Amino acid sequence: MDIWLLNHLSTFALCLLICGGAVFVAVAGCVMARRWMPKIADGAYNEMIGLVLGMYAAIYGIILAFVVVAEWEALGAAEENVAAEASQTAEVLREAAAFPPEQRDRVTAAMGAYVHAVVDKQWTPMREGRPDPELTNAEITELYTVYQTYEPKTAAEQAYYEQSVATLADLAAARRTRLANAEQELPMLLTVLVYGGAVVMLPLTFLYGIESRRAQLMFVTCVAGLIGVSLVLVLTLNRPFSGELSVSPAPFKEGVLAQFW
Repeated sequence: MDIWLLNHLSTFALCLLICGGAVFVAVAGCVMARRWMPKIADGAYNEMIGLVLGMYAAIYGIILAFVVVAEWEALGAAEENVAAEASQTAEVLREAAAFPPEQRDRVTAAMGAYVHAVVDKQWTPMREGRPDPELTNAEITELYTVYQTYEPKTAAEQAYYEQSVATLADLAAARRTRLANAEQELPMLLTVLVYGGAVVMLPLTFLYGIESRRAQLMFVTCVAGLIGVSLVLVLTLNRPFSGELSVSPAPFKEGVLAQFW
C-alpha cells in the first residue's frame, strides 16, 4: 500500500491526504468530545491529561526523530551506492582504453548492455519494491566472461587488466547492495509505534480542555498537522527507490556513460 501511494501520488498530494485526514479527525473528534463531555471545556481533566500528554509527546517525538534520521541516512547511503556503482562502471570503460581495439569494443558493448539492463529493466521493479537480480545476471556474467577470455599481452595491459577486474568486483558488490536497498523498509515494530502512536496521540488532545472552543480547535489542528507532516516524512523516506524523493538512475546516464543514451 505504501509503495502504491508513493508511486502514484505526489508528495504534495500525500501531504493533503495525510495531513488533511489528521486535521479532519482532530477537529471532528474535538467537537464531539466537547459535546459529549461538557466538563472538558472547564479543564476538569487538564491536570492528568497535561501530564500524560507531555510524557507521551516526549516519547513519541524521540521515536519519530529516531525513525526519520535512520530513514534519511538510509536514503543517503542508497544514493551514494548508486553513484559509486555508476562511477565504477565508468571506470571500467576508462581502463578498457588501454586494451587493443577488439577487447575495448567487447568491454564497451558488454558495459552498454549492463547499463541499459539496470535502467530499462531493473529500475521499475525496484521502484515497486520487488528487485529482481535475474534482470541483470546475464549482463554481469557477460562482463566477467569478456575479461576471463582475454589474455593481456604487455605489462601495461596486465596492470590495467588487474585494476579492471578489481573494479568489476566492486561494481558487482555495489549491485548487490543496490538490490538489497530496494527491499529496505521500516521494521514492523517501528511501523506500529509510528502510526499507532499517532492514533493514540490525537485523541489525547481532545481531552485537554480550553474554555474557548476556537482556541481548542486551533490547538488540536496544530498538533494534528504536525503529526500529519511527520507521518508524510516517514512514509516518503521509507522506500529509497519509490516516490518523488527516491534514488534516481541519472548517474548511469552521465559522464562517460552518456554514450549509451
